[in-house]
Amino acid sequence: MLRRMLSLIVKESQMICRDKKSRMVLIVPPIIQTIVFAFAATLDVKNVSLAVLNQDRGRQGFELVQRFCHGGIFTQITHLEGVEEIQPAIDSQKSLLVLHIPADFSRTVEGGEPAQVQLILDARRTNAAQISLGYATRIVNAYNQELQSQRTETQQRAVVVARTWFNPNKEYVWFSLPSLVAVLTAIEALLLTGLSVARERELGTFDQLLVSPMQPFEILVGKSVPPMIAGTGEGTFIIVVATLVFGVPFQGSLALLYFAMGVYLLAMVGVGLFISSLVSTQQQALLGVFMCMIPLVQLSGFATPVENMPSWLQTANLANPMAYFMAISKGIFLKDMGVAAVLAKAWPMAIIAVVTLTAATWLFRKRLA
Repeated sequence: MLRRMLSLIVKESQMICRDKKSRMVLIVPPIIQTIVFAFAATLDVKNVSLAVLNQDRGRQGFELVQRFCHGGIFTQITHLEGVEEIQPAIDSQKSLLVLHIPADFSRTVEGGEPAQVQLILDARRTNAAQISLGYATRIVNAYNQELQSQRTETQQRAVVVARTWFNPNKEYVWFSLPSLVAVLTAIEALLLTGLSVARERELGTFDQLLVSPMQPFEILVGKSVPPMIAGTGEGTFIIVVATLVFGVPFQGSLALLYFAMGVYLLAMVGVGLFISSLVSTQQQALLGVFMCMIPLVQLSGFATPVENMPSWLQTANLANPMAYFMAISKGIFLKDMGVAAVLAKAWPMAIIAVVTLTAATWLFRKRLA
């Protein structure tokens, strides 16, 4: 039995390496997707366009404007001459924010009274506008605290000191690249397994495989091992790029991560084989893989927090292996997740793997009957 399974594993590996489409899936997408996700898929907002209408001629208004100009976030600064230029600046999307400083700003600040500035946002870019508003508010608050410290009278007041754990500099790439270990390895495993049986049917060799002395379990093992090896290789590539190129810290156990990755890939291979056993052509397999992949990624917590989803979607997400491994990957990368916490996330993936592989075995056995 072992010899038969080993022969099928070698045969599957050779087919993957010889097939041009499979080679493209193995080599090109990991490189392109890692670069795109690392540099483009980010929630950080940089090089924000800001329009400034400073109607105050005093020192305080000038200092506040300089803080915006030299803060590093607002790099495209446009100075407006009047209130009538605000609407065209927003409508034409030349400016994401408009900072309006009234004429009595310096006089009010020097008099010790609360002074107001107006921030006008372009709500058509909701996410970028909200994040930029947070940057602007931080600048104004820092300026306000400096004014408070310069006053002669001392006042007791509460001070908030923020401390960010696990990602102190709030680098988005520290979040995205550990998440890519889950996303891209799943794409690799699903594509290779999804195309596997469908390719056999198109080539006319699937019937020969069914009438061979091999049992359905042996066929499943032979079909599962090469995609798992390829997925592990892609995961290794992303880990190396994340740590050596982008400087993402790796705090946890590498052996624990690979253990969880093995269970995760087994679950994804089971899903891919189940899809592959249902379809007849590679085109149908590709459609099935992408139709399955999109909800898996959307519900995994990669783009939006799982806690923000409706309760019924959170319940459905219990059957999503990507959600479990994404939490493991980020946890091991950034906060040295322990063995107990990893096992708590790994056993649901093992159950998913058992269910999907059993279903695929049943379909193979049905075709043998």
